[in-house]
Amino acid sequence: MPELRPILLVEDSPRDLELTLTALEKCQLANEIVIARDGAEAIDYLFSTGTHTGRNAGDPTVVLLDLKLPKIDGLEVLERVKKDEKLRHIPIVMLTSSREEQDLVQSYELGVNAFVVKPVEFNEFFKAIQDLGVFWALLNEPPPGYQGHGAI
Repeated sequence: MPELRPILLVEDSPRDLELTLTALEKCQLANEIVIARDGAEAIDYLFSTGTHTGRNAGDPTVVLLDLKLPKIDGLEVLERVKKDEKLRHIPIVMLTSSREEQDLVQSYELGVNAFVVKPVEFNEFFKAIQDLGVFWALLNEPPPGYQGHGAI
């Protein structure tokens, strides 16, 4: 059985963070959820620098990335990851409340795997997060040799 990889959740809104964690918990995924509250912390985790120097090896199975983040925004995080030879294979889902077409276009130009607009209604948001968790952690087939896949 492949080793379980964490899900990296990059979210600065305490409300959205709590709702996302609750929805992912309801999916009963065995993956650890690693939380980064800003873009700089996400970069440190992904590149094993700063406070994450020496973290357990292995890439996340997916990154759920908010677009509007403090310190380093989601687009810059996305760009840095997709330009890195060792990290660009990690699936990144932009999870945002932005409905701006420019954000959508720029995200895809930088290599995002999916762009999901956060529903404002609680039940819709909850369902969307559960669907994302199940798809990326359980259903998605990564490329051969990818070490970031694995769930329950």
